[in-house]
Amino acid sequence: MHFSVDTHTHTVASSHAYSTLHDYLAVAPQKGIKLFAITDHGPEMQDAPHPWHFVNMRILPRVVNGVGILRGIEANIKNEQGEIDLADSYLKELDLVMAGFHETVFPPRDPKSHTRAMIAAIRSGRVDIISHPGNPAYPVDLEAVISAAAQSQVALEINNSSFIHSRKGSEANCLRVVELARDLGAYLSFGSDSHVAFTLGDFEHCIRLVKLAGFPEERLLARSPRALLDFLKMRGHSHIEEFNSL
Repeated sequence: MHFSVDTHTHTVASSHAYSTLHDYLAVAPQKGIKLFAITDHGPEMQDAPHPWHFVNMRILPRVVNGVGILRGIEANIKNEQGEIDLADSYLKELDLVMAGFHETVFPPRDPKSHTRAMIAAIRSGRVDIISHPGNPAYPVDLEAVISAAAQSQVALEINNSSFIHSRKGSEANCLRVVELARDLGAYLSFGSDSHVAFTLGDFEHCIRLVKLAGFPEERLLARSPRALLDFLKMRGHSHIEEFNSL
């Protein structure tokens, strides 16, 4: 099965990334990507874009040469109350809100603190996808987190970059995420976590884990644009007519 939706990419707006939106649009057809989200880092990261970057994404076209563009963010979970670093007035302008832990905003503490923070973010209603929940720098009670995600209909990301460039040691945790999501009824998304356009749609390790665990295809949001868009609509996001052609 081909997976045509990437929900985690960064542009030069996050200055430790190296590609523009145009670069991604050039690579997408070569990789068979029909829909992808631009998810630059939330503004409390040191080199993240200004909050206006996120509200001004409304100027972006919806579809370019048959490829859909989702307006998103990878927000930072800031504290144990599950707060994230973008105001609600800006969040409502976005198609997709992903959030996760990053060391410079929420330094690693202990499993109970991480678990409380992640579950609070899940239950806040503001977050559609939790990014790289298998990060070994932030051990959590995975069963509690994934149970909360299933109950709140929040997806969990399997992050391909975790196996290659960052968050080394994620393998066992990520497999456990897939197994628990399978058994508890949670959704999974695939993220390339691309910081350069050449890796858009690279899901080799994501696919390997879901095959290994026998995860049901109907809860894999990367399988088609419609799968992800239906999930986002279920979560209260607006229907986007321009995507009907995807």
